[in-house]
Amino acid sequence: MQSSQVVFELRIYHAAPGKLAELLARFRDHTVKLFDRHGMKSVAYWTPIDQPQKSNTLIYILQHPSREEAAANWKSFQDDPEWKSVKEKSELNGKLTENIDSTFLTLTDFSPPLPK
Repeated sequence: MQSSQVVFELRIYHAAPGKLAELLARFRDHTVKLFDRHGMKSVAYWTPIDQPQKSNTLIYILQHPSREEAAANWKSFQDDPEWKSVKEKSELNGKLTENIDSTFLTLTDFSPPLPK
């Protein structure tokens, strides 16, 4: 693996039943700012248009300078006292996610360049 290669992380959050609005609010109000603080660049966030995913799915992509920095950034994010507090408060009535899928990606040589 090339250690200095920019990587993208595709993340798919499967919200607990009835919890998508709360999950989106947590991202909108807290998570994205914390990602920025920990060196994780948000590329874009999506919600599906069609059911059944429409009611329980958040999809987003982060950009990291390298796979190693991604691991370090996630660790610092998860250890952040503010994140721990936000997560705890947002989950007082139960977990917001049932499952999170993460896939690391690299651009192909024929991909158009992404905006900076």
